[in-house]
Amino acid sequence: MTTLWMVLALLAFASPAGPLRSRLASRRSDSTRTIEVDHRTRTYLVHVPPTYDGHTPLPVVLVLHGGLSNAETTVRFTALSDKADQAGFLAVYPSGTGRLPRALTWNGGSCCGYAEREHVDDVAFVRALLDDLITHFTIDPKRVYATGISNGGIMGYRLAAELSDRIAAIASVSGPIGTEAIHPSRPVSIMHFHGTADEFAPFAGGSGRKSLSSIHFHSVAESIAAWVKADGCAEKPAVTALPAAPGDDTRVRSETYAPCRDGAEVILYVVEGGGHTWPGREPRLGFLGTSTRSVSANNRMWEFFQRHPLR
Repeated sequence: MTTLWMVLALLAFASPAGPLRSRLASRRSDSTRTIEVDHRTRTYLVHVPPTYDGHTPLPVVLVLHGGLSNAETTVRFTALSDKADQAGFLAVYPSGTGRLPRALTWNGGSCCGYAEREHVDDVAFVRALLDDLITHFTIDPKRVYATGISNGGIMGYRLAAELSDRIAAIASVSGPIGTEAIHPSRPVSIMHFHGTADEFAPFAGGSGRKSLSSIHFHSVAESIAAWVKADGCAEKPAVTALPAAPGDDTRVRSETYAPCRDGAEVILYVVEGGGHTWPGREPRLGFLGTSTRSVSANNRMWEFFQRHPLR
């Protein structure tokens, strides 16, 4: 078991999940659905915004937990349910697989843990999840997006490559690409947030100082270059320095690769001094590193998703 995934497991145990509400008759509800995929029982949690009327199709944002974590923990870690209430989308939190219910992983290609060792087909799970979701909620199939932290971000990259007929765009947080080759059926817009002081999934690639894993992570540069090529983007980015929030020691810049084929974009947010954290959210555990207050991942990714429906 690696330090990288142990850290995120500790997040799961740091504060117990509150009682799960199942108020489908109300205008706002959280509920867990169960489906069978490849002889496995799989679950996902759905957060419904208060504006949902059952008739107007809503966008969907899949929120993929980090390694050795789960759906309920990720609700608290990302606060994307709050953004869903504000913006009006379904926030859907799938759970990976593992031997313990609060210590689950995704098979993102080169990692991680139980899911990789057992060759779990998580792409098939997400496809089945979307098929199930559309039978119970009114969603817009052209506005289905994915985001995730660490192992969840790695899985997001895999969905962009192998489920590009269903996933309109992704945003990875501290999760590099986990596959050696990508062959999406269409250009997929990519957003990536990564701290230069990430000691778990290093910005420059390789094994992090705080990781006991033998996994050699791809670098952020390799991850971005692969999608710049796949999407047919301009090779040199437009670079913009973001204003620093008062008292914030981090510095953030965006690197935008555009134009790309069919209107796609590839955007990297480099967080100078940032750790293995969710931008705009204070980490529960200090040894994850510094979290920037100068950019909100939730706000930026939602603006990005709105620009990139499935074409």
